[in-house]
Amino acid sequence: MKIAVVILNWNGKKLLEEFLPSVVAHSENATVYLADNASTDDSIEFTIKNFPTVNIIQNKINGGYAKGYNDALKEIEADVFCLLNNDVEVSENWLQPIIDCFQEDSKTAIIQPKLLDYKNKAYFEYAGAAGGFVDKYGYPYCRGRIFNTIEKDKQQYEGVSDIFWASGACFFIRASVFETLNGFDESYFAHQEEIDLCWRAKNLGFQIKYVSASVAYHLGGGTLNAINPKKTFLNFRNSLYNLTKNAKGNLFFLIIVRLFLDGIAGIKFLLCFKASHTLAIVKAHFSFYKNFPRFYKQRKKLQQKAKYYNKTSIVWQYFVKNKRIFNSL
Repeated sequence: MKIAVVILNWNGKKLLEEFLPSVVAHSENATVYLADNASTDDSIEFTIKNFPTVNIIQNKINGGYAKGYNDALKEIEADVFCLLNNDVEVSENWLQPIIDCFQEDSKTAIIQPKLLDYKNKAYFEYAGAAGGFVDKYGYPYCRGRIFNTIEKDKQQYEGVSDIFWASGACFFIRASVFETLNGFDESYFAHQEEIDLCWRAKNLGFQIKYVSASVAYHLGGGTLNAINPKKTFLNFRNSLYNLTKNAKGNLFFLIIVRLFLDGIAGIKFLLCFKASHTLAIVKAHFSFYKNFPRFYKQRKKLQQKAKYYNKTSIVWQYFVKNKRIFNSL
């Protein structure tokens, strides 16, 4: 099985200095690529000089995560793509458990390893943890992370298991499936485009797995950190895109409920003196409504077959019933 580990980079030389050595050292079963999103620093020069075995792909523009990978992967021939953030440290023998899982079941299309926090390796990492899910209203959460509650890794999520979405921080996908799905939706720019891709895969009957024997450590926030209102904007807007395109059921009811719940989130930000994030939510909704006709047309072309949620409202479970741990839901 031919594996391509593809690291998307934009002005990330400092991150490459810290994280690329582990990828090169522990990816002997794969070909490593740096897909550069038109960086203006010396990321490419640094990589060529210090890691000559890494193949360089230079994208013409910074199209974000979605377009960046769509453009780069057209240049690569492989059976499986590993889309890896430039702020991820990988562990020894991290690839073999993934390869084994793909080989055991041809319906397995996407896989995520265990993602732990690079700064505190005893804990799961926010963006993916032990595999992702969404509730009825499109809010994402993970085994090991619900909203801002992050669990310690006590081997409570071991083995191979089915999940609904895999984190884009370290995302394995069969090349044939990526092609079938026509890649990422470039309207997203960044954030939750991997959830959309996984949702579309689920609606076509593909399986998505979590494999704990493969471990990676994610720094997180390398490009946009949590305090950046643009991240809030993208997460709220793009989750509405996900619902519109992919959710089975009464779409307009779902959107009305989301309008109410997002309004509460905006008030909460305001009370925490984070008015810029409240404004980001407002802007996210206006952007969504502006683009709604286009995404609704996509909905009509796509299949909405899979039951996508196990919990009706993770907001209710977390904030009202005070269930902060995945296994307590």
